[in-house]
Amino acid sequence: MIIGKVVGTVICTRKNSNLVGSKFLIVDPMEKMNANSRIVAVDNVGAGIHDIVLVAMGSSARIGYEDLNAPVDACVVGIVDDPQKIVIVEE
Repeated sequence: MIIGKVVGTVICTRKNSNLVGSKFLIVDPMEKMNANSRIVAVDNVGAGIHDIVLVAMGSSARIGYEDLNAPVDACVVGIVDDPQKIVIVEE
């Protein structure tokens, strides 16, 4: 799971039938999340531009999306209430 900031949206009128009605967001991972690039994630919680969000990746994303047959690799599963209270502990 990563933490990132929503920086945009993706609109696609033609998509897999399991994704019809879904909203797609572009998420910029926080610097310390060890992610090299932005992610397109299905939004399952109603996040918007500039929100700080939790993104589940891989097979966990399909569970967060609640459709195990959907071709989903990233899913927004939470909105951070207070970004000022995020603490990243260095190993």
